[in-house]
Amino acid sequence: MRYRDPMADKDSRAGTRYDDEAIRAFTARTHAPHDSALEAAFRAPEAEGVPAIQVGPDEGRTLEILLRAIGARRVVEIGTLVGYSALWMVRALGEEGRLTTLEKDARHAELARRHFAAAGALDRVDIRVGPAVDHLEALSAEGPFCAVFLDADKAGYAEYGRWAAKNLRPGGLLIGDNAYLFGRLLDTSEEAVAMRTFHEEAAQHFHSVCLPTPDGLVIGLRK
Repeated sequence: MRYRDPMADKDSRAGTRYDDEAIRAFTARTHAPHDSALEAAFRAPEAEGVPAIQVGPDEGRTLEILLRAIGARRVVEIGTLVGYSALWMVRALGEEGRLTTLEKDARHAELARRHFAAAGALDRVDIRVGPAVDHLEALSAEGPFCAVFLDADKAGYAEYGRWAAKNLRPGGLLIGDNAYLFGRLLDTSEEAVAMRTFHEEAAQHFHSVCLPTPDGLVIGLRK
């Protein structure tokens, strides 16, 4: 007799989602609660007139857990914004850990610096201002790194992913947010082509998966 799993659900396998705003709010409060430092950083974009494009609490907590799981100590973030995701990550690194975060916009970097100082983490975060490509060559001499998190210009993901593949230790993590490109991943635009290249090359060099977060989160473990 053929076994049938009573919990199997063809609708969820086909893409049906069972969350809603209330469910997401409950799970975020339960699993990814904010302290005052995280709350201030999360609310800062709206208060400061900065685009509110930071990760959500669930993704922030995911970053922290992933870094703790691999015992990460040296991490690179490309795309600081005002420091919300960086605060989640630096908490996973321990007192001897260090996060290097790259931010193109000087004002955003200054806001992030304030949040790191308020959280008592400024001595463990190295903020470098300017286009990421201007810093990557120098960073290569400081590796290898335990993890690289991408949340910056999407057209640059393919280049950033290649850099990560060369500068992560074996077993290191590549994490890329907005991997669905806001629903435009399969478009013909230059940005979409670059993002698809990022996916394909990550699959070659990493044990990888794209989690179905609201805009996709690529996670890859360096082979």
